[in-house]
Amino acid sequence: MQDNQEEINFPKDKLLFVPIGGATGVGMNCYAYGYKGKWLIVDLGIGFPGDDLPGVDCLIPDVSFLREHQADIVGLVITHAHEDHIGAIGYLWRDLHCPIYCTAFAKELIENKLNEEGLLGRVEIFQVPQGGIVDLKPFSVEFISMTHSIPEPNALAIRTKAGLVVHTGDWRFESKKSESTTDYDTLKALGKEGVLACVCTSTNTSEEKVNASENDVRDSLTKLIAQYPDNQVAVGCFASNVKRMESIYQAAKANGRDVCLLGRSLWRVDAAARACGYFKDIPEFLSEDEALDKPHNKVLYICTGSQGERHSALSNLAALAPNPHGVIFGKDDVIIFSSSVIPGNEKAIDLLQRKLQTKGIKIITERNALVHISGHYAGDDLKKMYEMLKPHIVLPIHGDTLNLNCHAEMAIEMGIPYAFNLNDGQMLVLKDEPEILTQIPSGILAVDGHQIIPLNAQVLKKRRKMMDEGTAVLTLVVNSDLNMMAEPQLSTFGLIDENEDLKNELKNNIITALNEIAPERRSEDNLVKDVMRHTIRSFLNEKFGKKPLMDVHLIRI
Repeated sequence: MQDNQEEINFPKDKLLFVPIGGATGVGMNCYAYGYKGKWLIVDLGIGFPGDDLPGVDCLIPDVSFLREHQADIVGLVITHAHEDHIGAIGYLWRDLHCPIYCTAFAKELIENKLNEEGLLGRVEIFQVPQGGIVDLKPFSVEFISMTHSIPEPNALAIRTKAGLVVHTGDWRFESKKSESTTDYDTLKALGKEGVLACVCTSTNTSEEKVNASENDVRDSLTKLIAQYPDNQVAVGCFASNVKRMESIYQAAKANGRDVCLLGRSLWRVDAAARACGYFKDIPEFLSEDEALDKPHNKVLYICTGSQGERHSALSNLAALAPNPHGVIFGKDDVIIFSSSVIPGNEKAIDLLQRKLQTKGIKIITERNALVHISGHYAGDDLKKMYEMLKPHIVLPIHGDTLNLNCHAEMAIEMGIPYAFNLNDGQMLVLKDEPEILTQIPSGILAVDGHQIIPLNAQVLKKRRKMMDEGTAVLTLVVNSDLNMMAEPQLSTFGLIDENEDLKNELKNNIITALNEIAPERRSEDNLVKDVMRHTIRSFLNEKFGKKPLMDVHLIRI
């Protein structure tokens, strides 16, 4: 990694590409293009923390490189409004101070985020129609309509005098052209124009294509709901999937049910969708209070939390002690998970579903019914894309190692001259014979409540240690000669909390160790604390093989 960014020699006559986040793994999409000393940013999203980051709200890319070049940023262009593409804007815009360019639906959701961070009115947001072209000298950016699981997804045709790059965003080709929003004519025209490089997602590259459409999901949901005419039914889905919300409404209507939204993010998306002209034929959804006034088998609930998120609607339904004044699900009720599993969320989703099943709730997922289709391509769709674009260079992004490697191998097999699996921070010169120029500062930051901290922060290390090894806190009240003035107070968490015999044995060890300290050293507080830590840790390591996080309070009176 380069320590001093000013020492990096950026060739101004060459087109540069550097992933700031999203090159490997899923989430935190953020990419930068450099040309003529200027920088264009594409997307600014969040990532999702796993179990190894307890308490962390989300992950965001380290944009220190872009912050250093803030004066040369011509704009931030958004491909679509998913959280892993826009979620970090509220946290990081102050580092960039640049205008934002996006379509109407993304603009609505971005403004919500800026409002929450007190930034609304300070940020220039320019609304661009799909098919529109934005002149951000020395870049020209054309928005190209694609198909994905959210309204108004776009690929970007980024033109410079050094070449044309197609940045696909997230996409799929619908199995039924009548349902597709993809602008195939423009993609074919770009291929004829000559594509220097294609930066393309890799999420499902290795998977077989599912020959089903959103209409097929709608029909399947309709039949499923019909099987439970006397039961409460809820459907969990991604809040941003407006087409899925429409499908669920139509399936509910066919079964004589009204639809209620449970979860704030669903209501935010509902407001954004209606502001942009979606849901024209759908009446206002029911609030929770309105739904409670209706017979339980005449309402269908759309819920947040299909990824196992804490404090979501589905999480509330799974609670052993749910809100007595809200919607309550129990034995023989039905919950349909109309979504895929985002990598990293497997444990959280499994735990949620186990909690629901413990309450006697029937769970239906994509494993046993057609209740979801992915918004990402699979199978031979990638070949079709490259047959149209004919790129000289392929840059796979956004996927696990298997899918990234599969993507690059497929490109080479198709005869594409170059395919690079870059790491975040690797800067590539896009030219006839591309080459990696340098490594710029990059990394991942954690949003932890109101603070943004590095992943190696001590607070996170201690939190992980508490989860893995437990904690022990000892309070000793002694006089100046280290004679105990009260019984030692020992609290352990995740270790011997309920075992009084072991607690008493450990307390006896503590008293013995205290008495064995040499008289001439009993006034040394740090020594006393070290002896107590060693005594407790040795005992717990011997009994449980654990080395807990330790804290000793020594009070002299």
